[in-house]
Amino acid sequence: MSAITQPHEEPLKQRLEAAMAQVNRVLLGKPRQVKLAFTCLIAGGHLLLEDVPGVGKTTLAHALAATFALEFQRVQFTSDLLPSDIIGVSVYERETGQFRFHPGPIFTGLLLADEINRASPKTQSALLEAMAEDQVTIDGQTHALAQPFFVVATQNPLDLNGTFPLPDSQLDRFMLRLSLDYPDATAERALLTGSDRRDLLAQLMPQLDGHALIALHQQAQSITASTALLDYLQALLAASRRHADIRVGLSPRAGLALLGAARAWALLSGRSHVLPEDIQALFVPLAAHRLLPARGANGDTLARQLLAEVAVD
Repeated sequence: MSAITQPHEEPLKQRLEAAMAQVNRVLLGKPRQVKLAFTCLIAGGHLLLEDVPGVGKTTLAHALAATFALEFQRVQFTSDLLPSDIIGVSVYERETGQFRFHPGPIFTGLLLADEINRASPKTQSALLEAMAEDQVTIDGQTHALAQPFFVVATQNPLDLNGTFPLPDSQLDRFMLRLSLDYPDATAERALLTGSDRRDLLAQLMPQLDGHALIALHQQAQSITASTALLDYLQALLAASRRHADIRVGLSPRAGLALLGAARAWALLSGRSHVLPEDIQALFVPLAAHRLLPARGANGDTLARQLLAEVAVD
């Protein structure tokens, strides 16, 4: 029996379908990107949206937070943004003679890091511990973040003046990198003749909550991955490490992320097992930003080459 069709799980399945339908009504004509975003959240990953302005990156982040009933904070990254502006600061209180920690916007359910590559590397690195360990350390004190916690970051790949490229260690913390791209003609006409997206966002109703999201994550972890499927996944990892045009291949952490995302994708597809097609659907958005080219080719091209070269046994 499918992992999401058992009788006691049916209401959760229905709520998940309603959640995806709601986000698709706001972000028109992007069902694949919406499914990828849901996959990332259910798998417990962070999401990097890389595209030109005005295609719906911020709208998607707002819609996800509203649909999952997650507390939402948005930080506009600029060159003068300080780490304390994100994680918080300890302030001395004369009355008590002690320092009191004032948490920053990172203490939320979903943090939108808008134009993340416009902040300095020092400020970008303030997210590293939070994204990796769900905690931040200030003045030697560790503060745990509420669960679930997600970062959705955006950046414009074309306007690079005054930007600081994300280091490899930061990129690796994003499970998926997506491009929303321009809408097709039908979706664009619906945008032009429909309601304002801000009005639609204000009308969104929570379909799931943090507890349901954690339950979905646990369900996804129970999705079966066969030995043959794991052989295929490992073959892709190995091929990335010996490819002549790739300077640094995929790490074991990337392999774990791919498996976790594939399980979440299978869950969303109504199956209790992972198929090679799930790996293939996720490989480019998961692997491309992690591959370091040795020559001129970009990560997307290299990821597609690996998919073409590695056969499914």
